[in-house]
Amino acid sequence: MTADLECIDLEKRFGDTTAVDRVSFSVPQGSFFSILGPSGCGKTTIMRMIAGFLDPSDGDILIKGKSVLDVAPNKRPVNMVFQHLALFPMMNIADNIGYGLRRAGMGKAEISRKVDEALDRIGLPGIGARKVDELSGGQKQRVAIARCMVLEPDVLLLDEPLGALDLKLRERMKVELKALQSAFDTTFVYITHDQSEALVMSDNIAVMNEGRFEQVGTARDLYYRPDTAFVAGFVGDSNRWRGRVTKLDGQNLELQSDTGMPLRGAIQGRTLNLGDVADVFVRPEAIKIAHAKDDLSHFDNQLSGKVTSLLFNGAASRVIVATDTGHGEVEVNLPQSGEFADLVKGSDVHIGWGSDHGNCFAAEAS
Repeated sequence: MTADLECIDLEKRFGDTTAVDRVSFSVPQGSFFSILGPSGCGKTTIMRMIAGFLDPSDGDILIKGKSVLDVAPNKRPVNMVFQHLALFPMMNIADNIGYGLRRAGMGKAEISRKVDEALDRIGLPGIGARKVDELSGGQKQRVAIARCMVLEPDVLLLDEPLGALDLKLRERMKVELKALQSAFDTTFVYITHDQSEALVMSDNIAVMNEGRFEQVGTARDLYYRPDTAFVAGFVGDSNRWRGRVTKLDGQNLELQSDTGMPLRGAIQGRTLNLGDVADVFVRPEAIKIAHAKDDLSHFDNQLSGKVTSLLFNGAASRVIVATDTGHGEVEVNLPQSGEFADLVKGSDVHIGWGSDHGNCFAAEAS
């Protein structure tokens, strides 16, 4: 099956600066694809090249198997939702949604039918006569998407569309956006620096860094088995230690951290050898906390220490534990059973994790 969108060795240079460096990816029909990365990594530049607002320095862009490099932006079968939505305040909702159809010369009756259908699909039937400033932030977001979808684009581009919303509304819109994408059965290409948005909504995610894709995969792939140290550190939260490899056993290793702490983990990325310097990443939620050391006897990695900080955040509450051996601090998620509700600063605890929860990579030169 032909992909809805395919970028082949896409490159964009601005003078001596390469903003996008030989990026290739394919987006299947009807899927939700996100490009996730820090500010300045090149993700918006990719979006603007797909939309036709920037010409690539090299490479090709195919939509439904056909190159669009010579197609003007207004002729490409794509549409774009911006962070600030760009709804017309002087028009009512129906006129906003029907704007592109009027520009295309469609008859009034057909426009009215398509607008009503779009309002039904975004769950806002009967609001066509309202003004933009009468809607909530979430309703405006849905109207902006409906305005694009009535044009039936092959690909919808979304440039950090939730960035201007407050936290609670942003959380709700993540679920709604995924539902809208499924309802319209249209390919969404979404760019964001917010990992939570990408993880919740996407079928596949590309993690971008300094103009290149570090890894493309499902949310589970990126979270549990990152390909690179950058992905391990950028997606989710992690404890990170650096040390020298002292023992190898297949894909597992032991290393001695810079503070003298022995650690065991699973090798990711390129091969590691005895004596190599490596970084190991362990997520706070992968670490079990216990009152008694015997409860952790089945773990490869075990430490004891005292609580130095309690970070209450509801279901995401954590503690920071300073190890008794002076090997630094470890961030640990608290279980929601209430078993550790009595912890206070200075409490003695034991922590442990399995080697398969420690992702190890060759250390990059600093």
